[in-house]
Amino acid sequence: MRLFFVAGALSAFLAVVLGAFAAHELKDSLSADALKVFETGVRYQMYHALAMLLLPALSAFGHHRWLKRAGWAFLIGSLLFSGSLYLLATTGQPVFGPITPVGGVAFIIGWLCLFAASLRGFNND
Repeated sequence: MRLFFVAGALSAFLAVVLGAFAAHELKDSLSADALKVFETGVRYQMYHALAMLLLPALSAFGHHRWLKRAGWAFLIGSLLFSGSLYLLATTGQPVFGPITPVGGVAFIIGWLCLFAASLRGFNND
């Protein structure tokens, strides 16, 4: 769980930095649509950073194996979903577009794993 706490804290930090960077530095160099894409990446990165930060606290209530799977899915989702949106927005290269849904699927899997952890309850192993 420590890994996900550290990853969540770092990811939240980066989301704030990237959000500020977009608001102050990229607003004049990106189109409104590209800036919106970038901001979507920041928003989803922050949502899932907060989810990773909560995983250690949830370990008292949920099944450890499923919580770890959720953490990995959130981490991979953040890298693929948000990362591809950052690259798509800043480079304009459509090659990064197909990566975004893979990250979105990882997010969905993470939330399903969190749901499974809640169903499995206190059976930590």
